[in-house]
Amino acid sequence: MTNRIHPKAYALESPKSNVSTTLDSQSPPPPPAPPVTLTVWRKSLLFNCKGFTVFDAEGNLIFRVDKYDRYSKGEIILMDAAGNPLLTIRRKKLSLGKHWEIYDGEESANPRFSVKKHVNFLQPKSMAQVIRCDGGLVYEVEGSYAQRCCALYDETRMAVAEIRRKEEVGGVDLGLDVFRLVVQPGFDAAVAMAFVVLLEEMFGSRSLVISPR
Repeated sequence: MTNRIHPKAYALESPKSNVSTTLDSQSPPPPPAPPVTLTVWRKSLLFNCKGFTVFDAEGNLIFRVDKYDRYSKGEIILMDAAGNPLLTIRRKKLSLGKHWEIYDGEESANPRFSVKKHVNFLQPKSMAQVIRCDGGLVYEVEGSYAQRCCALYDETRMAVAEIRRKEEVGGVDLGLDVFRLVVQPGFDAAVAMAFVVLLEEMFGSRSLVISPR
């Protein structure tokens, strides 16, 4: 008697799909890092000094600028909380405060940024132009520093740093001396603060550098 083989014996088992396994093994991308929000106080903590004091969201001292008038040399030093120099801001000679350069530490050569005050009645929102000295990348500062509402835009028109009015605390208006500096991930907060200092020199009412006589 001939043995009959059931047709199902010839059926090939279809390969199991690994699509679901692959999807399960892929973790979701991490959420984007939040911007850094700093509180800027337009005042030095030292007696008889002009400058800035900057705190993070937890109230820790992050940056400081302390300027004695009698020691003015046409430059401003941005320091960390311990007083270590981070960046030096120098006014170019004979520029009448319209052209500045930013250096690492207290260096006097090879500036990182060149900043020029922009005065153009056809572009009233443009306040200053920032150029990276090592690569030519151009940033534009637009808005109104007097109203504490301005931003630094990169070449793609992305706001990498913004100055904003600080909300009232307990119904008390903090005025223009206390405001926020919002820095996007990937941009140096110290450089952003250096731009704040420059905007004060260009458009503010309390210059930290004595005008040459």
